[in-house]
Amino acid sequence: MHLTFPSKIDQILKYIRVKYMPKTLFFRTMLLIFVPLIVVQIVSIIAFFDGSWGRVGRRLSGNLTSNMAFVMQLAQAAPENFDEIRELSARNYDLQVKYYDNNEKHEVIRKVRNKNKMITGFLEESLKKEFPEDIASIYLKGGDLVVFVETPKGLYEFMTGSKNIFSTSIFGFMAWMVGTSLLLFIVAVGFLRIQVRSIADLAEAAEEFGKGVDNKKFKPYGSSEVRKAGIAFIKMKERILRQISERTQMLAGVSHDLRTPLTRMRLQLALLPDDKKEQGGLDKEEFLQDVSEMEKMLEGYLSFVSGEGGEPTDFVDLNEMILSIINKFRTTGKALVRYSTSDQVSAVKGREQALKRALSNIIGNAFNYGTTIAVNLEGVGNKVEITVDDDGPGIPEDKREDVFKAFYRLDESRNKETGGVGLGLSIAKDVISSHGGKIELNQSPMGGLRVLISIPL
Repeated sequence: MHLTFPSKIDQILKYIRVKYMPKTLFFRTMLLIFVPLIVVQIVSIIAFFDGSWGRVGRRLSGNLTSNMAFVMQLAQAAPENFDEIRELSARNYDLQVKYYDNNEKHEVIRKVRNKNKMITGFLEESLKKEFPEDIASIYLKGGDLVVFVETPKGLYEFMTGSKNIFSTSIFGFMAWMVGTSLLLFIVAVGFLRIQVRSIADLAEAAEEFGKGVDNKKFKPYGSSEVRKAGIAFIKMKERILRQISERTQMLAGVSHDLRTPLTRMRLQLALLPDDKKEQGGLDKEEFLQDVSEMEKMLEGYLSFVSGEGGEPTDFVDLNEMILSIINKFRTTGKALVRYSTSDQVSAVKGREQALKRALSNIIGNAFNYGTTIAVNLEGVGNKVEITVDDDGPGIPEDKREDVFKAFYRLDESRNKETGGVGLGLSIAKDVISSHGGKIELNQSPMGGLRVLISIPL
């Protein structure tokens, strides 16, 4: 069931979810447990306070005021026996009583401080009910309760322990509630950590497999749903690996079958006289160029579809790799290259040959189409960024997504003499994506193309 709210309320709820809601599954689930637990405790304490604790407090206050009224009646009926009445009150009611005449009462009241109405609220109601014509006041003196009842004839002072009007059962009740809730919370945290950790391990294994890392240590655990998802992931991974292996074997056979006739054709053309032309006006050199182009296309196709899935992962120093690639192209003397790097981290975990091939394609394109090239490597936060700029013809903005498609070529700026078969950027994007990174094409400040590659550390 989906509830629909007005647009303003929906925006407010969305803002609260984005701003204040926890981002992780663990804290969101703990919030679902913790908030109802607190609400139940508060409701229970309020219900207990208004119910049991309130009734007990009123009953105790009523008993205390009744005892006071009884003692006052005895003292007024037989003032000559006040000392005996005071002893009986202390022994039977735990109630110390004193009497002051009208000349002393103001000085006595002035000496008592620290009034607390929260605890004595029930007693105040009971005193007003029991002594409607007299003035009653309540004070706390240390741990004792002092009650003054001012009558027209004098002042009665009663002193007793605060326990006589205050029920301590609420403290035991709260201690039990907090203790059991805390125990439940600890058990829930421990149990939930196991469940969340199993989901996190499954996500990590899936991410590593997406990067080409075969994590054989992963074993499903946790709840039955999480174990089921883990087992499904393992089976899916096995099917994918099996398909990759079968495809690689098939392509290896295709490569052998196609290379053999091409090699035979090259040998046969080499035996032909240099001045001999075939039917249609084609000479030997043109045939050799066609065969070379077919071999080049074949290598590109096989490299694109076979990938580098079987290569193990390890830490790769991108700084050394880029330097080796630049030095290889620099010997051609086609372009001027500048390379800069920061002192931050340049090592990433990945497949060395695959990364080298992707960077070679990117830097090679810059050498093919530019006369001045700038390569920059730096660490930015938790990722490494590689920027390759050139002053070549560049790529139109509306074509920058298309060039990542397999076999796509820009005929306006690239031809077979300078370009390949349209797989360089496709291979580069596939390799970078398999390492959890991304590749972007932008306008270069040098006037040509800027290729920005980011790879997470």
